[in-house]
Amino acid sequence: MQRLYIATEKFDPSHGTGWKEYIEWSRLTQLTEVVTLDGMLCPAVLGEIKDSYWPHIVNEDFMLGFFLDLDFLLSELPDTRDLNILGVIRKPSEDVSSLTWDGFAFLGYDLMDKAVGNSALSNCGGFPDVFANMELSSVGLLEDFDRAVEIHDLLHKTHPEERHADCDHWAIFRRQGD
Repeated sequence: MQRLYIATEKFDPSHGTGWKEYIEWSRLTQLTEVVTLDGMLCPAVLGEIKDSYWPHIVNEDFMLGFFLDLDFLLSELPDTRDLNILGVIRKPSEDVSSLTWDGFAFLGYDLMDKAVGNSALSNCGGFPDVFANMELSSVGLLEDFDRAVEIHDLLHKTHPEERHADCDHWAIFRRQGD
């Protein structure tokens, strides 16, 4: 399983009206923060691809914001205090919640559309026929691997016309101490 890294902006109550409007729209009242790869909610900090990035990023469609090298990513960030430095695994074949990843803590699983643009969990208005909002943790993720895989399969089966339901599951870890 390939470990990747990305720096994203935080989205939490410090965003004032934007946060309140999001909670009202999503009905995810249990959230204390959103941690996701969804670029609308938590944009990648390094959005512009510099020539120096090419040896250090995933050279694949929709993956150019993901870095292979944590040290390189960190060297490109002037200050990480108000960011989420995430370690991620795309399509893990097994539960990785107990994986030891030096400096990172497991947060949960996200379901991202194939373009890694929108989270089917936290930014599609919900799929109440597939999962209940209350199944998501306080950061908007699923904590149980088997349930994440089940929801992944059900979304595509139940909503084949919905492009955000055609998704991959991602394990999300957050760097500690920033």
